[in-house]
Amino acid sequence: MFRIGTGYDVHRLVKERELILGGVNIPHETGLLGHSDADVLAHAIIDALLGAAALGDIGVHFPDTSSKYKDINSLELLSITGNLLQQNKYIISNIDATIIAQRPKMRPYIEEMRKNIANTLSINLEQINIKATTEEKLGFTGHEEGISSTASALIYKERI
Repeated sequence: MFRIGTGYDVHRLVKERELILGGVNIPHETGLLGHSDADVLAHAIIDALLGAAALGDIGVHFPDTSSKYKDINSLELLSITGNLLQQNKYIISNIDATIIAQRPKMRPYIEEMRKNIANTLSINLEQINIKATTEEKLGFTGHEEGISSTASALIYKERI
């Protein structure tokens, strides 16, 4: 039985923070504010995977009220999520994600993001797609106030 999940995350851009997306540190004058490293791409993928497996959401498993997750690398959270899916006998079929940001341009970093996520989840590179878009200077992402990401994940139950 196939199951699909969707995820969404957004964080505010601020000075004196690193911009980390898909585990890649992207040179930029601002970074994302959050309890963890604020990697919106990883967070959206986590929510998509948890949603597909009906295992709650990122806030249930990694609450921003816990000092345990303060400034944590979000790929670590993604790894824990992947292990949780394995424990529940789910296999990832594929993940498709979109980063929404006016700047910086994401194209130069997307392949490294794909590799990081594929390696973290122990899946093939062909199972992960990442794309980026702007909002033509509209809304909070267009005004460069923040960056958001969406993700969809298709999983299925391991045959026993």
